Amino acid sequence: MLRVVSQGSQTNLPSLLIVHGLFGSARNWNVVAKRMSATRMVYTVDMRNHGESPRAETQSYADMADDLAEVLESIQGNVDVIGHSMGGKAAMVLALQQPDLVNRLLVADIAPVGYSHTQTPLVHAMKSLDLSAIERRSEADGQLASQIEDAGVRAFLLQSLDVKEKRWRLNLDVLEAEMEKIVGFPDVTGQYDKPTLFLSGANSDYVQPEHRPKIKSLFPNAKFAKIPGAAHWLHAEKPREFEAALQAFFN
Repeated sequence: MLRVVSQGSQTNLPSLLIVHGLFGSARNWNVVAKRMSATRMVYTVDMRNHGESPRAETQSYADMADDLAEVLESIQGNVDVIGHSMGGKAAMVLALQQPDLVNRLLVADIAPVGYSHTQTPLVHAMKSLDLSAIERRSEADGQLASQIEDAGVRAFLLQSLDVKEKRWRLNLDVLEAEMEKIVGFPDVTGQYDKPTLFLSGANSDYVQPEHRPKIKSLFPNAKFAKIPGAAHWLHAEKPREFEAALQAFFN
């Protein structure tokens, strides 16, 4: 089973499950989880091949959805679900295949479509680091800078570097091999007709107007909202605005 981190207390509000994106982990969502846990139980997970969760040979959305179903079945009761990027796709597949497990769904900056970009260059950059020679995170950042210009992206990736153990908390080989599946989206059937919010960064191009017919065919009760000034990592770039959107939707 996936590694699960829980905080908060049982209230009359549904519990909340937060599912991170590619190269992320539960720890990326600590700020949001802590704020939301003031009024409910909040669970964050490390997805397969990420963080401290088990390593596996695949990263398909069917497998990730099954992982999440196992977590939800262990939580029991009404559970709202937030999924960002890769985690948003996994949460969508879960909701479409097992709608009874998901009370309400918030999809953060992703659509149920395949994308033409690839994150393989980031995998290659991480693999290129000589971890045996790195004693501080700043040294790793300096090495990555020659391949990744964006300091924010480097900082995000380096959250998954265990400097003391000199290892990545990511199964980079499998993530590279499965990248086509990760940036794609499976051919799934069914509908999830419960409340769903597609929340995007206004500066992001991941959710386009042309995606709306596909979204509405799968999620007929979907609503759409944007956070001004935010891009793809909207929860990290605009945490207070993101939290306000969550409170408005889930409360």
